[in-house]
Amino acid sequence: MAEVILESLRKDFDETVAVRDLSLTVQDGEFVTLLGPSGCGKTTSLRMIAGFIEPTQGRITIGEQVVSDIEQKTFIPPEKRGIGMVFQSYAVWPHMSVFDNVAYPLKIARTPKNELQQRVHEALDQVKLTGLGERYPHQLSGGQQQRVALARAVVMNPKVMLLDEPLSNLDAKLREQMRLELKELQAETAMTIIFVTHDQLEAIVLADRIVVMSEGIVEQIGTPQEIYQQPATKFVADFIGVANFIPCRRSDHQLQLADSSGIRLPLEAPADLGPEVVVVVRPEDIQMKPGQAGLPGIIDRRLFLGDSYEYLVQLGQQTLRVKTGHRTALEHGEQVGLVFDKASFFSGKGG
Repeated sequence: MAEVILESLRKDFDETVAVRDLSLTVQDGEFVTLLGPSGCGKTTSLRMIAGFIEPTQGRITIGEQVVSDIEQKTFIPPEKRGIGMVFQSYAVWPHMSVFDNVAYPLKIARTPKNELQQRVHEALDQVKLTGLGERYPHQLSGGQQQRVALARAVVMNPKVMLLDEPLSNLDAKLREQMRLELKELQAETAMTIIFVTHDQLEAIVLADRIVVMSEGIVEQIGTPQEIYQQPATKFVADFIGVANFIPCRRSDHQLQLADSSGIRLPLEAPADLGPEVVVVVRPEDIQMKPGQAGLPGIIDRRLFLGDSYEYLVQLGQQTLRVKTGHRTALEHGEQVGLVFDKASFFSGKGG
């Protein structure tokens, strides 16, 4: 296995900057997810690591080898980088059996027959396709076809595994199952994995660290807990999970809702944020109790989620989403007191 080092990576397509100044070190055996909306630069970044796209600027090192350095005019082709790649499409050959699909890169590398058979069977075992080597892709489910693609990448014992939204074509239940299997595979192999997705839940469940990207730049790098609980920007707070954005202004050293209600929040925001502050609170970080203790809220709507309730609560002219345990059942129009257990603060007028 190997670490991956990206230094000041940039990619321009004509006048469009797809990736701007990306610097990142992925440790040996680490699972890192590049997360963001469509067009944020995450797939372009992955393809530069793979060698399918040449960077405009910057340097890429995989293990001990510099595979791309624009200043030194170094560019190692994909097949010599020691990587495994799994794409969003299954990319399995329909005319080949499962065994032959997985064995194909070993045949290209002229691997001896006995070793080839052993490695293919080991790879099929790792992705839970034991005994299915003689089947053809049309005889497999979508999840099984994606496992074939994964086995074909694993069989070469790559230094680094690159996965470009490999679960997005699967249904919800299969995606959940494959997420667990990917974690098991990484635990068994200690493989370095870089995973691209726009699905925040996938990123939170799978990653040791998440790189949140927007419009070609890195918004934040951190563990799933750091990204969720301590968002560095309003974009991260909005993109990861659900959050309430509450526009406020400073008044006599306190925060007051930026509406005509006059409601003051018992919170202290950093002084350097200026006179206009956005308070960001997760729905589960708001306590809600009947009566007047706390900020004055009125229940507007209640949604049953199975294991919990989600409420829309009016606070001044602001509507907040509040999540509570399933035993709490408050009614429309009921007055409640709101208490914020945790909040983040950003400068500006809105989300």
